[in-house]
Amino acid sequence: MRGKSKMEGRGAHLCFTIIMILLAASPFLVSSTSMIQFLGKCICYSIVAIALDLIWGYTGMLSLGHGIYFCLGGYAMAMYLRLRDNGGTITEFMQTGGLSELPLFWKPFLNFPLALFLIIFIPGLLAAVLGFFVFHSRIKGVYFSIITQALTWAAYSLFIANSKYTGGNNGITDFTSLFGSTRGNANRGHLLSMFFLALAALIIVYVLASFLVKSKFGKILIAIRDGENRTYFSGYCVNNYKNFIYTLSAVLTAIGGALFVNFNGSITPSQMTIAFSITMVIWVAVGGRGTIIGAIIGTFFINLCEYNLSSGTLASIWQYIIGAIFCITILFFKGGIVGLVKRQFSSGIQRSKTKKEAA
Repeated sequence: MRGKSKMEGRGAHLCFTIIMILLAASPFLVSSTSMIQFLGKCICYSIVAIALDLIWGYTGMLSLGHGIYFCLGGYAMAMYLRLRDNGGTITEFMQTGGLSELPLFWKPFLNFPLALFLIIFIPGLLAAVLGFFVFHSRIKGVYFSIITQALTWAAYSLFIANSKYTGGNNGITDFTSLFGSTRGNANRGHLLSMFFLALAALIIVYVLASFLVKSKFGKILIAIRDGENRTYFSGYCVNNYKNFIYTLSAVLTAIGGALFVNFNGSITPSQMTIAFSITMVIWVAVGGRGTIIGAIIGTFFINLCEYNLSSGTLASIWQYIIGAIFCITILFFKGGIVGLVKRQFSSGIQRSKTKKEAA
């Protein structure tokens, strides 16, 4: 059993290495800057999917509100970039809202190191506080999902209502990436710098997640998923483990959001909607939850489907197609793409052994 686990781990790492090599080579094989930006967004989404897989696939906590952490990281980075490009002056939506000077909570984002700290600190603090009250109250299952969903809806309403501080429905727009403008072939160098920064971040997150789930800590997370009460009565402080991994997941999601805005050039409350949080769940489910590599595969698969189906003759029904893929996966392929490949691989080995024994 241990040998099989090692083989699966090596297979996952090999698959990840191949994906990274293909992604690293893609900017030199693709001439379209829009395609490179799209792949960059998928890399950022993959970080988010890994973060969600840590709490859902390995700990059994289904969050339907990770969009709030994605947006908190995205807004924090966008605020810094907007102020940098503005020269530290107030934005147009602030002027429209009647403000004459920069709001107090915007001022820390004038400083890049402080902005980076807040990208991690704010989502982490919110998740830690929420997790403390939720997990110590022994709230779990569907009730946990509903609470995260309600929190996201409340945050969405708050950001929409305070348009003079957040930009309302339009969000924060008209800013360039950390390295400058990424639009057009003239700025291809800036785009490639941003692309490889995001790729490096994905590699670090994958290595960190893989280390965690293979360690004793990861084994306890799986034990919590498979039998929380049994783990609790075995002497482990389940609440602390759940709160830690939930907070870490929120921080990783925020980092994905912060990188995402550099490719997207804007951040809006639409990324905070419940629908977007459910889309994250679809990425993990289709790829194969509880595998880490499945989160990456599912993210690229679903987003490539959306990219190709959302234009042309299927533009009006592409969302139904994605929904059908999700439903079929849940009903017939619970292990997702990775689970399907594992079963086919195991069946192939078994057939090969049978043939050898028969011969």
